[in-house]
Amino acid sequence: MPRSLLEAVLLVDGYNIIGAWHCLKKTRDSAGLEAARYELIEALTNYSAFQGYDTQIVFDAQYQDTIGNKEIITDNLSVHYTDFGQTADTYIEKACANARYSLAQSLISRMIVATSDRAQQLMVQGYGAEWMSALQFCHEVEATVCRAKQKYQSRKQSKSRFLANSIDDKARQRLAQLRMGL
Repeated sequence: MPRSLLEAVLLVDGYNIIGAWHCLKKTRDSAGLEAARYELIEALTNYSAFQGYDTQIVFDAQYQDTIGNKEIITDNLSVHYTDFGQTADTYIEKACANARYSLAQSLISRMIVATSDRAQQLMVQGYGAEWMSALQFCHEVEATVCRAKQKYQSRKQSKSRFLANSIDDKARQRLAQLRMGL
């Protein structure tokens, strides 16, 4: 399904968020960094789909002798591992600099960066991107999960297996009339 041109792009500083969110910090300390990354990716998969954001989670590879790569998780979510020596901050700054033209030409409606790094906040706002602190982002993700659950619950079908129990009274009466030939 082709995406619209006026979409929001969300850039997430992965390790910054893991270090700031209590639940992810707990996972990192007990089960390891890989488990915390997986938990963040899982949370943002649902969040991105519900919000319709093109989300990119960026993880540093600063101290690892590896080349950068990109994993596409869903249509709305990708994970980027930076090149050796490159930080998530420099990756995000470069992405914001490149997106400046797209924002000015309305090819994308918004560029949002989620990080609690103060220097990063000032830099990305200079490029016209919006900034969201890790704590604010955590609350936003939690609120979105609650809204999605409420939306799902309101759509839930009747627990009865009979069709007549899942339609309103007016429709049920009309069906009864049709059965009797009226």
